[in-house]
Amino acid sequence: MKKQGGVVFTIILIIFALIVILNSNIVLSPGEAAVIFNKFTGNMRLAQTPGFYILIPFVETAYEYDIKVQTYTMSSTQWEGEIKGDDSLKALTSDGQIVYLDLTVRYHPNVKKLINLHKEIGIGYALKVVRPQIRSFSRLTISKYPVTDVYSSKRELIQDEIYKKIKKSFEENYIVLDEILLRDIRFSPDFQKAIERKQIAQQEVKRMGYLKQVASIEAEKKVIEAEGEAKALRVKGSALASNPALIQFEYVQKLAPTVQTIITDGKTIISLGDILKYKK
Repeated sequence: MKKQGGVVFTIILIIFALIVILNSNIVLSPGEAAVIFNKFTGNMRLAQTPGFYILIPFVETAYEYDIKVQTYTMSSTQWEGEIKGDDSLKALTSDGQIVYLDLTVRYHPNVKKLINLHKEIGIGYALKVVRPQIRSFSRLTISKYPVTDVYSSKRELIQDEIYKKIKKSFEENYIVLDEILLRDIRFSPDFQKAIERKQIAQQEVKRMGYLKQVASIEAEKKVIEAEGEAKALRVKGSALASNPALIQFEYVQKLAPTVQTIITDGKTIISLGDILKYKK
């Protein structure tokens, strides 16, 4: 019995030792860091170089952090964002129109301030800081602009303003903002229909302008042609007045090319050759 008891005790001791060993070290990969907390002293130390770290059993606890660039997406597309389903951001413009935003934010914890981040916020900083501040500052920025600005010319300006506001707030919370992408903006059905009606009206105005331009060109062309014809008639009339023989020439030009001589009144014989010679 004593032998069996000794074996059981040894097995328990081995299991206990394995548990202690397994919980007394951490291995950090590239892109990882850890805050190591001492339960007795309350002090914290930072482990940020990849490698093997030994912990004091039952005294030190390691809290690991991903320090690579991360993304937080709020989207209407199913399974695309961190929260499944429609997680797009709903905001009101300065003129009371509802808009829906799809946003992606790229960020990473400030490694130099990782102990402060752990002390004041903790591992769940994405839900405690990142998400609420994206929503808050995006809505605040959108509320400053009328819907026409959000829809058209000032989209990049709005994105830059959101970026600056979130960047400053993230820095105060020991997070580095790398990039913000305003991926999509959608409007209420009523405003969308108004946009479509406006686009149709603009296309119609362009079409009418084109038709008006074509009509103007055609009218100008006819005026030029009429002016040309009037000028030709004036020149022709002046020529006929100064040279009556040209009247006969105009007449004979309409005759068959084989006709060389005609009798005009039963008495006068006109030689076409003489008229042509006279013209020259």
